Amino acid sequence: MNPTRTAPAPAALVHEHITDAIKAPDLLRLSENVVLARFETLKVYAALGAVRTLLDRGIVRPGQTLLDSSSGIYALALAMACHRYGLGCHIVASTTVDAAMRAQLEVLGATVDQMPPSEDLRLDQERRVRRVRQLLAEQPGMHWMRQYHDAVHYTGYREFADLVDRALPDAPLTVVGAVGTGSSTGGLVRPLRGRGRSVRLRGIQPFGSVTFGSEEFSDPEAIIAGIGSSIPFDNVRHDLYDTLHWLDFRHAMAGAVGLLREHAVFAGLSTGAAHLVAAWEAARHPDHMHLVIGADTGHRYTERVFARHHEALDPRTLKPHQITNLADLTPPWSVMEWKRRRFDVRGATVPAQAVASPPAPAPPYTPTPPSAQQPPQAPAPLAAPIKENPAS
Repeated sequence: MNPTRTAPAPAALVHEHITDAIKAPDLLRLSENVVLARFETLKVYAALGAVRTLLDRGIVRPGQTLLDSSSGIYALALAMACHRYGLGCHIVASTTVDAAMRAQLEVLGATVDQMPPSEDLRLDQERRVRRVRQLLAEQPGMHWMRQYHDAVHYTGYREFADLVDRALPDAPLTVVGAVGTGSSTGGLVRPLRGRGRSVRLRGIQPFGSVTFGSEEFSDPEAIIAGIGSSIPFDNVRHDLYDTLHWLDFRHAMAGAVGLLREHAVFAGLSTGAAHLVAAWEAARHPDHMHLVIGADTGHRYTERVFARHHEALDPRTLKPHQITNLADLTPPWSVMEWKRRRFDVRGATVPAQAVASPPAPAPPYTPTPPSAQQPPQAPAPLAAPIKENPAS
């Protein structure tokens, strides 16, 4: 790479709404086989695609109020989509939503129900689900967006897939990103694989999430809102993932601070975790181009992460514990070849040594009427030993 080389300026565009200006990421080369897709707010793709589809199908009416729960970036994306299409917006917000985010939501016209302060993100998520249930009972005319469960949130990411296909057209591709609701990583790789491209998917989870079986662990410092869950998410299609990485707060922090220090990119903890994982994966697979999904900026982590930059671990000294069985999960960083297996979060685990099942076809989008929208039940615990994080 030549650091003095300047790319030609693209043709200037005048956008009709801010969502058009910020939905697409900036693509930044971090190394010969690592590119960062840096978003201001990743979930603008999801919110715009979902709202447009629901309006086009007549499921949502002009002027109707859309309701959902969020830990931050989806809330802002949905509020902007509602602003664009003249819809009401009601957000049941996580305790992790900061004053700056809340102010933006309120100025955009959203009603914000924020959960009380809590160090327990599992309790915070359960409170939000209960509040959604209460609001639907009180105001049945609201439409619950169900970002965790409704496949309509996959639709907007086809546009992202088009962008990636044009920008990185030749080499085999490895996508590295936080699992979260499943829509961003799944919504990107499904269209690319559908076009016949060789695409591997490396998912990232925090310890303490039920999504890929780490709920028996504790990471007291974990504030990586939005990349894991204490409840099952129907939008996570486990059989899309080739590899899973579980990281604690300290390792995500090392990646985020390292990204700013090395590349002048100020991004959030999920991006930091993906950056750390991609560097490790890229060294092992130099023949693959690695695309890091950078979901948001680092502003909401300023005090808890970047102001403590002197405490950050050196990313060059970090490597994962490689496992073949969920029972061997070990903080602070574990990696497992998932092999596109199915996984029943609400039931028993898939045997860790089982041969990978062929990926199941994605179910067609079927809207759920508001009267039938019930929050999911708490999952049965997985058969893994209870361990505490030695780094805590």
